Amino acid sequence: MGPLISVASLAEALAGPAAPVLLDARWRLGGPPGVDSYRAGHLPSAVFVDLDRDLAGAPGPGGRHPLPAAAAFEAAMRRAGVSDGRPVVAYDDGDAVAAARAWWLLRYFGHRDVRVLDGGLRAWQAAGRPLTTAEVAAAPGDFTARPGQMPLLDAAGASATARSGKLLDARTAERYRGETEPVDPVAGHIPGAVSAPAAGNLAGEGGFRGPAELRERFAALGVTAGGQVGAYCGSGVTAAQEVLALEIAGIPAALYVGSWSAWLADPARPVATGADPG
Repeated sequence: MGPLISVASLAEALAGPAAPVLLDARWRLGGPPGVDSYRAGHLPSAVFVDLDRDLAGAPGPGGRHPLPAAAAFEAAMRRAGVSDGRPVVAYDDGDAVAAARAWWLLRYFGHRDVRVLDGGLRAWQAAGRPLTTAEVAAAPGDFTARPGQMPLLDAAGASATARSGKLLDARTAERYRGETEPVDPVAGHIPGAVSAPAAGNLAGEGGFRGPAELRERFAALGVTAGGQVGAYCGSGVTAAQEVLALEIAGIPAALYVGSWSAWLADPARPVATGADPG
């Protein structure tokens, strides 16, 4: 079973006897708040999860969206109705950035059956499927967080991966080159990292490119089978979508959750600019 689910397959699963828990993870850097979008219309039975509150720890030296504590994440998922023995599907507007963050965290903390709705809410609507504004009160789940089930990088690991493997920077090319930085105090990238904007993982009509096309994309970036691969972005959200795309392509990859915002927490760490990895 792959990490994606289609609109048709999700609709069938929701109508069946073992319907998945559906998580609305919509979020945008700088707003508007995802909960406002949820209240304006969401997939039937979906429960809203807040990225800043439920899918991250408090901002600090670990970055703007650090890994949440196991107990806090477990409690948030139980409130959303997540249980160990029940499938979970996460979705967002369609680029899978926030949904992939939910997918990655659930996988990291040990859930074995979690997928992302390919194309998200936009694909659901394009297929003529209904939305609802009804608030959903989930029955509490029994999810147990067991951290460490997905590969994770810290700053030293990210630096080592950039030197001896491939560290992919999932931000826009302009942020990678250091031409603009809308959020963090210093512009640029981790020396040795390769620019791989997450938008390039998506097809023109929305949803992910196919596995073969993604393998071709990553091969062009120097990613080789069996090599050490990691991904980072500004705060570990967009990079989760990159890790998801790599998984679709059959390439295991580690996530630097702290990402650029945590890298800059130590002013002694080097910064590269320009199109060259450095």
